[in-house]
Amino acid sequence: MLDPSSSEEESDGIVEEESKEAMAPQAGSRISPSRTSESSGGLAPSSSSRSSARPTSPSPSAASEEKEDLEKMQREEEDRKKKLQLYVFVMRCVAYPFNAKQPTDMARRQQKITKQQLQQTKDRFQAFLNGDTQIVADEAFINAVQSFNEVFLKSDRVAKMVQSGGFSANDFREVFKRHIEKRVRSLPEIDGLSKETVLSSWMAKFDTIYRGDEDPRKAQQRMTASAASELILSKDQLYEMFQNILGIKKFEHQLLYQACQLDNLDEQAAQIRRELDGRLQMADQIARGGKFPKFVSKEMEAMFIEELKSSVNQLMANLESMPVSKGGEFKLQKLKRGHNTSIIDMGQEDENTLSKSDVVLSFTLEVVIMEVVGLKSLAPNRIVYCTMEVEGGEKLQTDQAEASKPTWGTQGDFTTTHPLPGVKVKLFTESTGVLALEDKELGRVVLHPTPNSPKQSELHKMTVTKACPDHDLRIKLAIRMDKPQNMKHCGYLWAFGKNVWKRWKKRFFVLVQVSQYTFAMCSYREKKSEPQELLQLDGYTVDYSDPQPGLDGGRAFFNAVKEGDTVIFASDDEQDRILWVQAMYRATGQSHKPVPPTQVQKLNSKGGASAQMDAPISQFSGLKDADRAQKHGMDEFISANPCSFDHASLFEMVQRLTLDHRLNDTFCCLGWFSPGQVFVLDEYCARNGVRGCHRHLCYLRDLLERAESGAIIDPTLLHYSFAFCASHVHGNRPDGLSTVKVDEKERFEDIKERLRVILENQIVNFRYCFPFGRPEGALKATLSLLERVLMKDIATPVPPEEVKGVIRKCLEQAAQLNYERIKEYATIEGKKREMFEHPVFCLASQVMDLTIQNVGRLVTPAKKLEETIRLAELVIEVLQQNQEHHAEAAVTSSGDQSAFAWWTDLMVEHAENFLALYAIDMDAALEIQSPESWDSFPLFQLLNDFLRTDYHLCNGKFHKHLQDLYAPLVVRYVDLMESSIAQSIHKGFERESWEPVKSLTSNLPNVNLPNVNLQIPKVPNLPVPVAGLSVNLPQMPSFSTPSWMAAIYDSDNGSGTSEDLFWKLEALQTFIRDLHWPEEEFAKHLESRIQLMSSNMIENCVKRTRMAFESKLTKSSKSTDFRISPTLCTMFNVMVDAKDQSAKLCAMEMGQEKQYHTQIDELIEESVKDMIQFLVAKFVVILESVLAKISRYDEGTLFSSFLSFTVKAASKYVDVPKPGMDVADGYVTFVRHSQDILRDKVNEEVYIERLFDQWYTATMNLLGTWLTERMEQQLHVYQLKILIRITKKKYRDFRLQGVLDSTLNSKMYDTVRNRLTIEEATASVREGGMQGISMKDSDEEDEDDD
Repeated sequence: MLDPSSSEEESDGIVEEESKEAMAPQAGSRISPSRTSESSGGLAPSSSSRSSARPTSPSPSAASEEKEDLEKMQREEEDRKKKLQLYVFVMRCVAYPFNAKQPTDMARRQQKITKQQLQQTKDRFQAFLNGDTQIVADEAFINAVQSFNEVFLKSDRVAKMVQSGGFSANDFREVFKRHIEKRVRSLPEIDGLSKETVLSSWMAKFDTIYRGDEDPRKAQQRMTASAASELILSKDQLYEMFQNILGIKKFEHQLLYQACQLDNLDEQAAQIRRELDGRLQMADQIARGGKFPKFVSKEMEAMFIEELKSSVNQLMANLESMPVSKGGEFKLQKLKRGHNTSIIDMGQEDENTLSKSDVVLSFTLEVVIMEVVGLKSLAPNRIVYCTMEVEGGEKLQTDQAEASKPTWGTQGDFTTTHPLPGVKVKLFTESTGVLALEDKELGRVVLHPTPNSPKQSELHKMTVTKACPDHDLRIKLAIRMDKPQNMKHCGYLWAFGKNVWKRWKKRFFVLVQVSQYTFAMCSYREKKSEPQELLQLDGYTVDYSDPQPGLDGGRAFFNAVKEGDTVIFASDDEQDRILWVQAMYRATGQSHKPVPPTQVQKLNSKGGASAQMDAPISQFSGLKDADRAQKHGMDEFISANPCSFDHASLFEMVQRLTLDHRLNDTFCCLGWFSPGQVFVLDEYCARNGVRGCHRHLCYLRDLLERAESGAIIDPTLLHYSFAFCASHVHGNRPDGLSTVKVDEKERFEDIKERLRVILENQIVNFRYCFPFGRPEGALKATLSLLERVLMKDIATPVPPEEVKGVIRKCLEQAAQLNYERIKEYATIEGKKREMFEHPVFCLASQVMDLTIQNVGRLVTPAKKLEETIRLAELVIEVLQQNQEHHAEAAVTSSGDQSAFAWWTDLMVEHAENFLALYAIDMDAALEIQSPESWDSFPLFQLLNDFLRTDYHLCNGKFHKHLQDLYAPLVVRYVDLMESSIAQSIHKGFERESWEPVKSLTSNLPNVNLPNVNLQIPKVPNLPVPVAGLSVNLPQMPSFSTPSWMAAIYDSDNGSGTSEDLFWKLEALQTFIRDLHWPEEEFAKHLESRIQLMSSNMIENCVKRTRMAFESKLTKSSKSTDFRISPTLCTMFNVMVDAKDQSAKLCAMEMGQEKQYHTQIDELIEESVKDMIQFLVAKFVVILESVLAKISRYDEGTLFSSFLSFTVKAASKYVDVPKPGMDVADGYVTFVRHSQDILRDKVNEEVYIERLFDQWYTATMNLLGTWLTERMEQQLHVYQLKILIRITKKKYRDFRLQGVLDSTLNSKMYDTVRNRLTIEEATASVREGGMQGISMKDSDEEDEDDD
């Protein structure tokens, strides 16, 4: 911006350059350079070309077009003149404010986000998700960013909000922070890492992603600069701002600035005094003429005059409180509003009469002694010096110098209260005499400077003493006397008056400002601090006058006239008179502007208008600026009387233009003005008497127009202005005005109705007007404002039920609107997806529309259900966003929600209405589904998992409808599943091979279960559209591979039928459990039924398995060739699995209902006991077969005698192998193999230990019984060897299998051991030895065998 106080040469250059481009359309007219330039560049050529091309008689259409163009030009010219005049008033408000200041407590506005910045932000976050950045992040943060990108950044509501200028970078940050807070809170605790630390870390990463590659220091500097400009603006910045607002050009500003003398604070203060005086006169004229505005009551007319005068007196008091002696440029931010509420009556002279002691001046003098000229009588080496003093002050001395070169350049500073001080300067030389006491004075000079005296150094003739022979002695001095701030002008004048200065003589006068409204004309004598006489200028009018006959002295006359008194002044020249008249004109505050006679003659000779004679004139630069302004058509704006304008309409215009400028700047202002704009508008209203109600009514109208056109306006701002207007209209007088105009009341009622409609529309569109709860607190402020708008008057609050009813109606419409929009969105999204998947999509783009139509016709039940599930996801997403961002609208920052406690209930009703609309489509989709299809269960699960976690919607109207809809379906499904499982058990066990599942491949039957996701993700940071829910519910896999079952329970050695049964039962129970049926009684019924069904099925399975086990053992071999087959182990494992599954599937938590689990557990235990007994019996039978073989060697039998003779005879010739060892080895091998198979294949250790205990005990008892039966017989050596081998191996093997010593060392074992030991001793004596087989060395023998 150009400096408004730039040099005249620069201004002249600009003006001359502009004037060269200007062309006057007609003589005597004054058009601004901008308008003239446009006229010369556009209008003249077009008119000439039109005249050359058209015939002499133009057509009517061409004439009408020309007339329209002319009218358009005239309208534009009028608008330009109006803006120029308005800019003059605004400039004066900025130049000398005395009512308002720039507020420093306004909320700082953030930089708004543009569409380009939104796209840039999307790209940066997408780059992060694509891994194109160097930011290290965990999976949880990536999922959070993914959700933020999909839900927020890509939202159409955000794009619309950005287009409206209602989003800032801080809004993005706050939405992300709220978005991740729940995620972080739900993460598991980590030792040494608090969740606040995680939250801070995530926010830091968010800032890094959002910032991108920008240098944070530059961004910080840019933010700091913008924040500073948002707070306090200098005068130059304010001028430049309103140049942009009103469309004023730089050179026009310079012309107006110089001509209005905005840098002259005295002129601005005088202008204010004239304006206030004019407003008082206007009030008197209204009172005398009776031309009052139309008020709502006739009694308000008298009050209106009092209000006008009171407001003017308040401004006078504010002006009076302004300091007079302020130095330097006025600092706007240090302005203090005056609190003096006294009414100043300028007519009471007695109370405001000044005394001589009230007029106090203080001057600063700088005396610089340069050199002495003409000093010739002294020797060159003599020392000389000077002294200086102001009479009544101290004396100063210069340095010493030689007489040949008497130069010093010494400055002395003095202060005095004398307007005509005496300055004495003396020249001394040092005395050479021995007895001399003082130095010798050579000469002196006495001067009486004034503030108007020349400031440059001059030679003054000195008065020499008798001792100095140099008579032409001169001294070069420079005396600078500064003018105090309260001294407006000074100089010598001739004066004559009736009450003061009664003699016509020349005196030294000073115009002194005592206060903003008190000036005095004072005459002084030399060396006196108090004035000799003074004239208080209150009520006087100054003007130029003709020379008065009979008064000798003075050439240029002027006078100060007051009723009953006239004071005549005269100066020695015309220039001095102009300066005096202009200074006194500012001091008197008169409305008449005196014009020098020479200028009047010049204007009359040029035919100038009388208004041009009122141009403010101050010094000769002011005259030059006035001429320059007149030359460019600006004088009419400068000299215009502010009191003659309709400032209400002017302020309406400037406020509207300022609002447009504010909404289009880089800040997310939401309609709030900047501090600088508030300051200027406040000052304009106060200075020009704009009524507060009119101001806020215009502001409300402008804000509502912007809101209707799509701009985001803060409802709190609307509330402030509406409350002000409501208080004014209803007589609460917020601004001290008790009068109410009819048009104000009518406009208020109109705006009130418009505001009500807009607020209700915003509540209907709350998701789109306040997306994601932004702007913060806007929805709550809207509710509060609507409550205020519905009030009938200022004192009577509106009943809560009435407010609740209005908002309930709005939310009903909101439910309809929101559902229609998401349904439309889901339809469009579905068509796009189908188009992508449709085969025709690969064809040419010309058939695309036809393809969309064809796809729309192919709506199968499955496709309809898929669309309904997708729509359910969107419904849940909308309700969750409403809960997260809008449900807390009634809660204040402190947590108090008493003001709108009913908002939560209305939001619940809104949600139910919203779900009721969805229920219509859901019911229609479910009606067309096949009765045999269970694909709709994921829809129930999706909706129910959301509804049951919502405190307000759980078991609500829609939730109960959903239960009523699905309860018969669940019951029917359970019935069918029970029948299916029963049939599969019956058929499966009929053709069961009892091979373990590990040996199966794909021969198990398929299982048709509903689309249930058995493992619903519970981790909150998974990237799913709805938090906590899995939407893509996969089909339950069939039994194609046994390995899949490990995901359900740890068993893979059961039979195919049992595994199928257990898997189905657990899957069915998991399905019922994951339904999370909300109604407790029905949920218990389902649980009880599933457990009862599981108990019956498992009981059937156990019984069938026991029967198959017994049958299998009955058909098996009874010799040592018998081997434990895997099928027998599988049956044992079925029992193990049945026991495990019964604990999960049949256990009840309530008292006597545990009977299901108890009964099946007892059945399993009995069945396992029987199976062990069957198997032990089998082992006993096998041992009996071995004992039967060796029973042939019993003593006394024919076979035993024959066998012994044969063996003895043959042993003489050949080496005969030990008879009977193959039998013992075969049995030992059978036992060991059976133990290993059972240990490896059976999964229950308890059953194995129980089997081994019974097996060992039963077989040992059998051996003991067999030996007891032969107590009277001596065992054959071969019998003895076999029994020793079997006994020792059995004891050792069962001990290795973990059979307890108490069982191993039983009484029967001791009996068998003792008997075999005795038999061994007998055989050793009789047979001569046991050939290495003995009870004692059997351990070593066993080791050798091993």
